[in-house]
Amino acid sequence: IEELTRQSEDENGRFRNLLERCNLTTEEIDAIVHRHLREVSEQIECRECGNCCKVFRPQLAPQDIVRLAGHLGIPKEEFSAEYIVEYEAGKGLFFKCVPCPFLRDNACTVYPGRPDVCRAYPTLYKKGFVQNLGITFSNCSVCPIVYNVYDRVKMEIRAGTATWHAH
Repeated sequence: IEELTRQSEDENGRFRNLLERCNLTTEEIDAIVHRHLREVSEQIECRECGNCCKVFRPQLAPQDIVRLAGHLGIPKEEFSAEYIVEYEAGKGLFFKCVPCPFLRDNACTVYPGRPDVCRAYPTLYKKGFVQNLGITFSNCSVCPIVYNVYDRVKMEIRAGTATWHAH
């Protein structure tokens, strides 16, 4: 997926610029994205991939640490000492290592207790696809779901379902 994204980088960049000038409303674009997300998600099992867990180091909220420690049945202090590092006081808590210490055979071993940021990934279901293009575009090289949704949206809109504002 990383190589495919690299090969289509220029094309995706041009599409990104065009999408920002598309005559479709943000709600219409979001509806297209959500439709493709449902279709792609039915074909790709997110929990069998693990790419995001191999490359990202998620920022953890205090409730994530409590939830993960509880899931593992250990005190949060023990969990923090074993798995967490703080970057510059107040800048955030993160797992000490990448890949995620709870990734085994491309699967999350703490799935029911996973952090909120992991629960939200890849965030395509949220509103504001156009406003989040930078994140989405960078996630294309990591997540097969994001790559395929982005590619489908690109094909659909380029196929003539929208016109472009001239600049």
